[in-house]
Amino acid sequence: MIDRRRLLASAGAGLVAAAVPRAVHAAAAGTLRLASVKYGSLSWVIETIRALELDKKAGLALDVVEVASNQAGPVALLAGGADVIVSDWTWAMRQRSLGEKLKFSAYSSALGGVVVADNSPITGISGLDGKTLGVAGSAIDKSWLLLRAYSKKTIGQDMASYAHPQFGAAPLLAEQIRSGRIDAVLNFWTHAARLTGSGFKEILSIESVMKDLGIDPVPALVGFIWKESFEEAHSAQIEKLLNVVREANAVLATDDSAWDRLRPIVKPKSDGEYRSIMAAYRAGIPKPWGTAEIESARKLMQVLVDAGDAELMGRGTQFDVKLFHHATS
Repeated sequence: MIDRRRLLASAGAGLVAAAVPRAVHAAAAGTLRLASVKYGSLSWVIETIRALELDKKAGLALDVVEVASNQAGPVALLAGGADVIVSDWTWAMRQRSLGEKLKFSAYSSALGGVVVADNSPITGISGLDGKTLGVAGSAIDKSWLLLRAYSKKTIGQDMASYAHPQFGAAPLLAEQIRSGRIDAVLNFWTHAARLTGSGFKEILSIESVMKDLGIDPVPALVGFIWKESFEEAHSAQIEKLLNVVREANAVLATDDSAWDRLRPIVKPKSDGEYRSIMAAYRAGIPKPWGTAEIESARKLMQVLVDAGDAELMGRGTQFDVKLFHHATS
């Protein structure tokens, strides 16, 4: 069984307060509760679904549960405050190993990268020797672990000792590189896109890191996650949600005007930033998962396990293909 007390404590009191209150009442009959960060990319999809009335046309009663951060979503799911969340499949895989049977369907394959100022002399990771590298998240962030594995392979040194990592929140690190207080930043895709659209350049993408490590095709890390027990009674709702998301993404992938209504919640600081975010989002719309993607996910998990971080994947976590919903062969 999962030690939920440990999970909630590790998430922090603020996350619990943000996620758990909705658990005190069940959703109305036929309603699907979807957790979403207010200004995250999922909110863009939800706005598109509602504007085009895709949910109504599909007969889907969607109740959006706003959570304070990406970390609050898993808390809400396990505490019963949401039926479906968006999070990493690596987290869901660990939960399956602990006994909480979850399911995953890809939402986005967008990944971040290492970004520097346009006029920076740094052109590759070999130039990060002795430099301050901002790292979004913590020392167990997946992109950071992948970058360390990549640096060991390509330059024969661990990035953790080669550069000077500075861990922190993604928005804060973006501001620090804008002000010149750090030399480079490894940031999540939304923040990396905002930077590259406003006077910065990407010198290494996490997508290329994965491919160099033999993880190709690059699998989506982020997706919709729900409990198997919920699906047993609400499989039609799950399918409706996944279908309307695909429909919304098909519009966002090709119709620039569909983004006009999103600009107030995307909140770009310039046209260049706006175009960069749009392009990055479109590039991250995932293709259907098949055998190749599942095998890539298996390789990715092994790379993360080999990185030696039990806190991320958990000791003894086994790859379970049953996590992945309706993967095509």
